Amino acid sequence: MTLAIIGDIVGSFYEFYNHKSTNFALFTRGTQFTDDTVMTIAVADWLLSGVSLQKTMPDWGKEYPNRGYGGMFYEWMFYSEIKEPYNSFGNGAGMRVSPCGYYATSIEEALDLAKQSAEVTHNHPEGIKGAQAIASAIFLARQHKSKDEIRKYIEQNFGYNLHRSCDEIRPTYQFDVTCQGSCPEAIIAFLDSHDYESAIRLAVSLGGDSDTIACMTGGIAAAYYGIPSWLVKYVTVEFLPQYIRDIIEKFDKVCAERIAIQSKFDNKETNR
Repeated sequence: MTLAIIGDIVGSFYEFYNHKSTNFALFTRGTQFTDDTVMTIAVADWLLSGVSLQKTMPDWGKEYPNRGYGGMFYEWMFYSEIKEPYNSFGNGAGMRVSPCGYYATSIEEALDLAKQSAEVTHNHPEGIKGAQAIASAIFLARQHKSKDEIRKYIEQNFGYNLHRSCDEIRPTYQFDVTCQGSCPEAIIAFLDSHDYESAIRLAVSLGGDSDTIACMTGGIAAAYYGIPSWLVKYVTVEFLPQYIRDIIEKFDKVCAERIAIQSKFDNKETNR
Protein backbone atom coordinates (compact mmCIF):
# COMPACT_ATOMS: atom_id res chain seq x y z
CA MET A 1 0.00 0.00 0.00
CA THR A 2 2.93 2.33 0.64
CA LEU A 3 3.69 2.05 -3.03
CA ALA A 4 0.49 3.74 -4.18
CA ILE A 5 1.06 6.38 -1.52
CA ILE A 6 4.53 7.13 -2.91
CA GLY A 7 2.90 7.99 -6.24
CA ASP A 8 0.58 10.42 -4.50
CA ILE A 9 3.44 12.05 -2.61
CA VAL A 10 5.65 12.42 -5.68
CA GLY A 11 2.79 13.77 -7.78
CA SER A 12 1.55 16.21 -5.13
CA PHE A 13 3.94 19.02 -6.07
CA TYR A 14 3.14 18.78 -9.79
CA GLU A 15 -0.65 18.56 -9.64
CA PHE A 16 -1.30 22.09 -10.92
CA TYR A 17 1.96 22.57 -12.84
CA ASN A 18 0.93 20.42 -15.81
CA HIS A 19 4.46 19.08 -16.00
CA LYS A 20 4.92 17.46 -19.41
CA SER A 21 8.24 15.72 -18.93
CA THR A 22 9.65 12.69 -17.11
CA ASN A 23 12.63 14.80 -16.03
CA PHE A 24 11.79 16.19 -12.59
CA ALA A 25 12.78 15.91 -8.94
CA LEU A 26 10.87 13.16 -7.17
CA PHE A 27 10.82 15.10 -3.91
CA THR A 28 10.78 18.87 -3.35
CA ARG A 29 10.08 21.26 -0.50
CA GLY A 30 6.43 21.28 -1.55
CA THR A 31 6.06 17.50 -1.54
CA GLN A 32 3.43 16.08 0.82
CA PHE A 33 0.78 13.41 1.09
CA THR A 34 -2.69 14.43 -0.05
CA ASP A 35 -6.30 13.27 0.23
CA ASP A 36 -5.33 10.30 -1.96
CA THR A 37 -3.13 8.94 0.82
CA VAL A 38 -5.64 9.67 3.58
CA MET A 39 -8.48 7.88 1.82
CA THR A 40 -6.25 4.98 0.78
CA ILE A 41 -5.49 4.54 4.47
CA ALA A 42 -9.20 4.82 5.28
CA VAL A 43 -9.99 1.96 2.88
CA ALA A 44 -7.21 -0.14 4.41
CA ASP A 45 -8.59 0.59 7.86
CA TRP A 46 -12.05 -0.51 6.67
CA LEU A 47 -10.65 -3.80 5.38
CA LEU A 48 -8.83 -4.41 8.66
CA SER A 49 -11.53 -3.37 11.10
CA GLY A 50 -14.81 -4.05 9.31
CA VAL A 51 -16.05 -0.62 10.45
CA SER A 52 -18.13 0.99 7.71
CA LEU A 53 -16.57 3.34 5.20
CA GLN A 54 -19.23 5.87 6.18
CA LYS A 55 -17.38 6.08 9.49
CA THR A 56 -13.74 5.35 8.63
CA MET A 57 -13.54 7.92 5.84
CA PRO A 58 -14.84 10.86 7.91
CA ASP A 59 -12.74 9.76 10.89
CA TRP A 60 -9.57 9.86 8.81
CA GLY A 61 -10.70 13.05 7.11
CA LYS A 62 -11.06 14.75 10.49
CA GLU A 63 -7.58 13.58 11.42
CA TYR A 64 -6.15 15.18 8.24
CA PRO A 65 -8.73 17.77 7.14
CA ASN A 66 -6.72 20.01 4.78
CA ARG A 67 -5.38 17.63 2.17
CA GLY A 68 -7.13 18.73 -1.02
CA TYR A 69 -10.47 16.93 -0.88
CA GLY A 70 -12.94 17.51 -3.70
CA GLY A 71 -15.89 19.75 -2.89
CA MET A 72 -18.66 17.14 -3.00
CA PHE A 73 -16.59 14.61 -1.09
CA TYR A 74 -15.71 17.23 1.54
CA GLU A 75 -19.41 17.98 1.95
CA TRP A 76 -20.17 14.25 2.26
CA MET A 77 -17.45 13.71 4.87
CA PHE A 78 -17.96 16.68 7.13
CA TYR A 79 -21.53 17.91 6.72
CA SER A 80 -23.76 15.09 5.50
CA GLU A 81 -25.53 13.29 8.32
CA ILE A 82 -27.04 10.42 6.31
CA LYS A 83 -23.88 9.70 4.25
CA GLU A 84 -25.65 8.71 1.06
CA PRO A 85 -23.69 8.27 -2.21
CA TYR A 86 -23.92 11.15 -4.68
CA ASN A 87 -23.54 9.43 -8.05
CA SER A 88 -19.99 10.61 -8.63
CA PHE A 89 -17.71 9.27 -11.36
CA GLY A 90 -14.69 11.19 -10.10
CA ASN A 91 -11.31 9.53 -9.82
CA GLY A 92 -11.54 9.52 -6.04
CA ALA A 93 -12.93 6.02 -6.50
CA GLY A 94 -9.73 4.92 -8.22
CA MET A 95 -7.26 6.79 -6.05
CA ARG A 96 -8.26 5.03 -2.81
CA VAL A 97 -8.85 1.49 -4.10
CA SER A 98 -5.35 0.01 -4.09
CA PRO A 99 -5.76 -1.77 -0.70
CA CYS A 100 -8.57 -3.83 -2.25
CA GLY A 101 -6.24 -5.12 -4.96
CA TYR A 102 -3.63 -6.10 -2.38
CA TYR A 103 -6.05 -7.58 0.17
CA ALA A 104 -8.04 -9.76 -2.24
CA THR A 105 -7.21 -13.44 -2.71
CA SER A 106 -9.19 -13.78 -5.95
CA ILE A 107 -10.11 -11.55 -8.87
CA GLU A 108 -13.77 -11.85 -7.85
CA GLU A 109 -12.96 -10.58 -4.37
CA ALA A 110 -10.90 -7.72 -5.80
CA LEU A 111 -13.84 -6.63 -7.96
CA ASP A 112 -16.33 -6.92 -5.11
CA LEU A 113 -14.20 -5.02 -2.61
CA ALA A 114 -13.47 -2.32 -5.20
CA LYS A 115 -17.19 -1.91 -5.85
CA GLN A 116 -17.90 -1.60 -2.14
CA SER A 117 -15.10 0.92 -1.66
CA ALA A 118 -16.39 3.08 -4.51
CA GLU A 119 -20.17 2.99 -4.20
CA VAL A 120 -20.29 4.49 -0.71
CA THR A 121 -19.82 7.82 -2.53
CA HIS A 122 -19.02 7.12 -6.20
CA ASN A 123 -21.98 4.93 -7.15
CA HIS A 124 -22.10 6.06 -10.78
CA PRO A 125 -21.23 3.12 -13.09
CA GLU A 126 -18.10 4.91 -14.30
CA GLY A 127 -16.96 5.49 -10.72
CA ILE A 128 -17.36 1.82 -9.85
CA LYS A 129 -15.73 0.78 -13.13
CA GLY A 130 -12.69 2.96 -12.47
CA ALA A 131 -12.17 1.48 -9.02
CA GLN A 132 -12.59 -2.06 -10.30
CA ALA A 133 -10.19 -1.49 -13.19
CA ILE A 134 -7.40 -0.25 -10.91
CA ALA A 135 -8.00 -2.95 -8.28
CA SER A 136 -8.09 -5.76 -10.84
CA ALA A 137 -4.90 -4.49 -12.52
CA ILE A 138 -3.18 -4.58 -9.12
CA PHE A 139 -4.47 -8.06 -8.39
CA LEU A 140 -3.40 -9.41 -11.79
CA ALA A 141 0.04 -7.81 -11.41
CA ARG A 142 0.36 -9.56 -8.06
CA GLN A 143 -0.41 -12.82 -9.82
CA HIS A 144 2.54 -12.24 -12.18
CA LYS A 145 0.34 -11.81 -15.22
CA SER A 146 2.04 -10.27 -18.22
CA LYS A 147 1.34 -6.72 -19.33
CA ASP A 148 -0.46 -8.07 -22.39
CA GLU A 149 -2.70 -10.19 -20.15
CA ILE A 150 -3.45 -7.23 -17.89
CA ARG A 151 -4.19 -4.98 -20.87
CA LYS A 152 -6.48 -7.58 -22.43
CA TYR A 153 -8.41 -8.15 -19.21
CA ILE A 154 -8.98 -4.42 -18.61
CA GLU A 155 -10.00 -3.70 -22.19
CA GLN A 156 -12.39 -6.65 -22.38
CA ASN A 157 -14.02 -6.11 -18.99
CA PHE A 158 -14.08 -2.33 -18.72
CA GLY A 159 -13.92 -1.07 -22.29
CA TYR A 160 -10.90 1.20 -21.76
CA ASN A 161 -8.68 1.83 -24.77
CA LEU A 162 -5.21 0.85 -23.58
CA HIS A 163 -3.66 0.69 -27.04
CA ARG A 164 -2.26 4.18 -26.69
CA SER A 165 1.10 5.37 -25.38
CA CYS A 166 2.04 8.13 -22.95
CA ASP A 167 3.83 9.91 -25.81
CA GLU A 168 0.54 9.96 -27.73
CA ILE A 169 -1.53 11.08 -24.75
CA ARG A 170 0.80 13.69 -23.27
CA PRO A 171 0.62 16.58 -25.80
CA THR A 172 -3.13 17.11 -25.56
CA TYR A 173 -3.96 15.66 -22.16
CA GLN A 174 -5.56 18.12 -19.75
CA PHE A 175 -6.67 18.13 -16.13
CA ASP A 176 -9.43 15.52 -15.83
CA VAL A 177 -10.75 14.28 -12.48
CA THR A 178 -13.17 11.71 -13.92
CA CYS A 179 -12.48 7.99 -13.73
CA GLN A 180 -12.96 7.58 -17.46
CA GLY A 181 -10.54 10.43 -18.13
CA SER A 182 -7.73 9.37 -15.79
CA CYS A 183 -7.92 5.67 -14.84
CA PRO A 184 -7.04 4.45 -18.36
CA GLU A 185 -4.16 6.94 -18.49
CA ALA A 186 -2.86 5.71 -15.14
CA ILE A 187 -2.90 2.11 -16.38
CA ILE A 188 -1.16 3.11 -19.62
CA ALA A 189 1.61 4.82 -17.64
CA PHE A 190 2.22 1.46 -15.96
CA LEU A 191 2.08 -0.44 -19.26
CA ASP A 192 4.62 1.94 -20.84
CA SER A 193 7.06 1.71 -17.92
CA HIS A 194 10.10 -0.48 -17.30
CA ASP A 195 10.33 -0.21 -13.50
CA TYR A 196 8.53 1.43 -10.58
CA GLU A 197 10.23 4.80 -10.83
CA SER A 198 9.70 5.09 -14.58
CA ALA A 199 6.00 4.35 -14.06
CA ILE A 200 5.67 7.20 -11.58
CA ARG A 201 7.60 9.55 -13.84
CA LEU A 202 5.40 8.67 -16.82
CA ALA A 203 2.24 9.20 -14.77
CA VAL A 204 3.32 12.66 -13.62
CA SER A 205 4.53 13.57 -17.12
CA LEU A 206 1.01 13.32 -18.51
CA GLY A 207 0.09 16.46 -16.57
CA GLY A 208 -3.34 17.10 -15.11
CA ASP A 209 -4.27 15.46 -11.82
CA SER A 210 -0.72 14.24 -11.28
CA ASP A 211 -0.95 13.02 -7.70
CA THR A 212 -4.03 10.89 -8.33
CA ILE A 213 -2.78 9.44 -11.62
CA ALA A 214 0.58 8.62 -10.03
CA CYS A 215 -1.17 7.12 -7.01
CA MET A 216 -3.15 4.75 -9.23
CA THR A 217 -0.14 3.96 -11.44
CA GLY A 218 2.05 3.41 -8.39
CA GLY A 219 -0.26 0.80 -6.92
CA ILE A 220 -0.15 -1.27 -10.11
CA ALA A 221 3.57 -0.78 -10.80
CA ALA A 222 4.52 -1.82 -7.27
CA ALA A 223 2.54 -5.04 -7.55
CA TYR A 224 4.26 -5.80 -10.86
CA TYR A 225 7.85 -4.68 -10.25
CA GLY A 226 8.29 -4.38 -6.53
CA ILE A 227 10.10 -1.29 -5.31
CA PRO A 228 13.52 -0.35 -3.89
CA SER A 229 13.48 -0.62 -0.10
CA TRP A 230 15.35 2.68 0.25
CA LEU A 231 12.49 4.53 -1.40
CA VAL A 232 9.90 3.00 0.91
CA LYS A 233 12.07 3.80 3.93
CA TYR A 234 12.70 7.38 2.81
CA VAL A 235 9.05 8.19 2.14
CA THR A 236 7.86 6.48 5.32
CA VAL A 237 10.28 8.38 7.53
CA GLU A 238 10.15 11.75 5.80
CA PHE A 239 6.48 12.13 4.91
CA LEU A 240 4.20 9.81 6.86
CA PRO A 241 3.12 10.32 10.48
CA GLN A 242 3.22 7.39 12.90
CA TYR A 243 -0.57 7.04 12.89
CA ILE A 244 -0.52 6.25 9.17
CA ARG A 245 2.58 4.06 9.47
CA ASP A 246 0.84 1.91 12.05
CA ILE A 247 -2.05 1.14 9.68
CA ILE A 248 0.35 0.35 6.83
CA GLU A 249 2.36 -2.05 9.00
CA LYS A 250 -0.77 -3.83 10.22
CA PHE A 251 -2.24 -3.98 6.72
CA ASP A 252 0.94 -5.45 5.20
CA LYS A 253 1.05 -8.10 7.92
CA VAL A 254 -2.59 -9.11 7.42
CA CYS A 255 -2.17 -9.28 3.63
CA ALA A 256 0.89 -11.49 4.01
CA GLU A 257 -1.09 -13.82 6.28
CA ARG A 258 -3.99 -13.97 3.82
CA ILE A 259 -1.65 -14.78 0.95
CA ALA A 260 -0.01 -17.56 2.96
CA ILE A 261 -3.37 -19.10 3.86
CA GLN A 262 -4.57 -18.92 0.25
CA SER A 263 -1.34 -20.49 -0.97
CA LYS A 264 -1.77 -23.44 1.39
CA PHE A 265 -5.35 -23.88 0.24
CA ASP A 266 -4.32 -23.76 -3.44
CA ASN A 267 -1.62 -26.36 -2.84
CA LYS A 268 -4.12 -28.67 -1.16
CA GLU A 269 -6.52 -28.34 -4.06
CA THR A 270 -3.73 -29.02 -6.55
CA ASN A 271 -2.62 -32.15 -4.73
CA ARG A 272 -6.08 -33.68 -4.37
